[in-house]
Amino acid sequence: MQISVPILSINQITRRFSGLVAINHVSFSVEAGEIFGLIGPNGAGKTTMFNMITGLIPPSSGEILYKDQVLGRSQPHQIAQKGIARTFQNLRLFSNLSVLENVAIAHHIHTKSNLIASIWGTKLARAEEQEIQLRSHQLLELVGLESKYNQIAHNLAYGDQRRLELARALALKPQLLLLDEPAAGMNPSEKAALSDLIRKIRSLFNLTIMMIEHHVPLVMGLCDRIAVLDFGQLIALGNPETVKNDPAVITAYLGDGSGVY
Repeated sequence: MQISVPILSINQITRRFSGLVAINHVSFSVEAGEIFGLIGPNGAGKTTMFNMITGLIPPSSGEILYKDQVLGRSQPHQIAQKGIARTFQNLRLFSNLSVLENVAIAHHIHTKSNLIASIWGTKLARAEEQEIQLRSHQLLELVGLESKYNQIAHNLAYGDQRRLELARALALKPQLLLLDEPAAGMNPSEKAALSDLIRKIRSLFNLTIMMIEHHVPLVMGLCDRIAVLDFGQLIALGNPETVKNDPAVITAYLGDGSGVY
């Protein structure tokens, strides 16, 4: 009988910044195909966890396994090549490039032709560029931005910029997609549309999705399981019904003044 291996395992991870312990001996796993939520009050350590998973900072101790392989001190581009992509809490688009160019650039992490081949326009380079253009347009259509492909990124409305960053992350062809506050700044109708889009891309690309989100009702309605951090500690882990009724979670959110709902 074959034992299923989690796509991501966080094993006793700690991260210190000088005298501050941002993450303190946290362990959990994410199963393939899940939409997994990571929530908690401001300063709980959520983005620090994403930064460690994607290689922006190393853990102080503990280990992170992706498909049962230790990521160790892999660089961000190496982790992206392994199949992990992310969006950011603060948008990191190429603001002076077009919508299409923002997505096309991300595809190049998987191209086989080198710079010289691209300059000389070899058959392989031309074929790859045609494929990149086609796939970029398809991703923009998926997120509702195909009609704006030629616009400069910084001219887009904020919600459109969020969707562009999502399309760019998908261009990396991930198997594990990390979304850092994807609904930030969105109105209720935009949040509902985003929730539908996340479900759609999970199904369409057979993805595992891990997301940080402050809008708790969205997380509760979307995620299969949820981990809750508070002051760097894991205080709850389970399905939405279990988590929302956990006394430690209620206390943490009431203390933050936000409430669970």
